Amino acid sequence: MEDSEKKIEVVLLACGSFNPITNMHLRLFELAKDYFNETGKYKVIKGIISPVGDAYKKKGLISADHRVAMAKLATKNSDWLEVDDWESSQSEWLETLKVLRYHHQKLLSPDPTNSLQNAVPLAKPGRKRKQEPNRHDPVKKKNQGPDIKSVPQVKLLCGSDILESFGIPDLWKLEDIAEIVEKYGLVCISRAGNSVQKFIYESDILWRHKNNIHLVEEWITNDISSTKIRRALRRGQSIRYLVPDVVEAYIEKHNLYSSESEDRNAGVVLAPLQKNTSGSKN
Repeated sequence: MEDSEKKIEVVLLACGSFNPITNMHLRLFELAKDYFNETGKYKVIKGIISPVGDAYKKKGLISADHRVAMAKLATKNSDWLEVDDWESSQSEWLETLKVLRYHHQKLLSPDPTNSLQNAVPLAKPGRKRKQEPNRHDPVKKKNQGPDIKSVPQVKLLCGSDILESFGIPDLWKLEDIAEIVEKYGLVCISRAGNSVQKFIYESDILWRHKNNIHLVEEWITNDISSTKIRRALRRGQSIRYLVPDVVEAYIEKHNLYSSESEDRNAGVVLAPLQKNTSGSKN
């Protein structure tokens, strides 16, 4: 294949609780990979699972150590999926945009320290918003150089629920949504007949960058969710064939989900809502 015909390499990044990881989470990656490969223009080279940190404060969220361990067990036999624990190891909750920046910078520079400094400025809380665009500029300048033309594109992989959560007041910053869809792109797995297209139409930001939002229809429907898995476990019901066998065994060994664990963070405001309504828009 000649250079002009080389396919665009894509890295799929999924952020979320993975509480616990399910077969559906893994299916999202397979569906997205098939979609891109079938276009003839793209080649998916890697999928990254990035569990959120404990500081997210979501109700029922168990320790990140357990969630990362289960995700690693679930992907241990995959030749293209991997689990990254950088986000989950942070002491503070990180916006999804910062996680995207981190992984993009990591592809540009093999030095993880450089990735951290350029992509995710965690210090200097009073001036983050003004500094972040400037810190992102070197990436743009580098990207014009001849040596990194083939740097893969990092795209955010999600379900339709995540995309529609863009409409929840104060859950996302509008400038973050704009940068995610403009500079990185979304890959949204949705069911046939879902209202995702209508949601995009009704959002000026999403509509403006609709060509960078890839909608992948899930024709073989799968209604598995982490919430339903936890509910079944609390009731002593089987979760076999809903999660990988190694994940089921891990949950049983550590007795992870119970009524007590589901009450964790009960009454606590979700980290992004705390941050975006606090007056210090960091």
